[in-house]
Amino acid sequence: MLTSVDPDVIRVLGDPLRLRIVTLLARETLCTTHLVEETGAKQTNLSNHMKVLREAGIVETEPCGRYTYYKLKPEVLTGLSEQFTELAASARTAAENKRACP
Repeated sequence: MLTSVDPDVIRVLGDPLRLRIVTLLARETLCTTHLVEETGAKQTNLSNHMKVLREAGIVETEPCGRYTYYKLKPEVLTGLSEQFTELAASARTAAENKRACP
């Protein structure tokens, strides 16, 4: 069954900095300090982006002393990948389905 791609997750990942953060977190769990160093973003700006990623369910936090570590939730990206795979399969068969004009 064809499911629709979650527009909120697409919107969240559509931001270049958030996509960069997700790419970095796909490699390792990082704290805010690491993410600031890697991205060059200001800490307050980065914190705002991390809030958006958390609220979208893409990342989760892990407190560690005075630092907050972030890790990616791979099941969210797997689900997104599966939805795009279904869309691609549908698009392959759609070429054969042409609606006649009235």
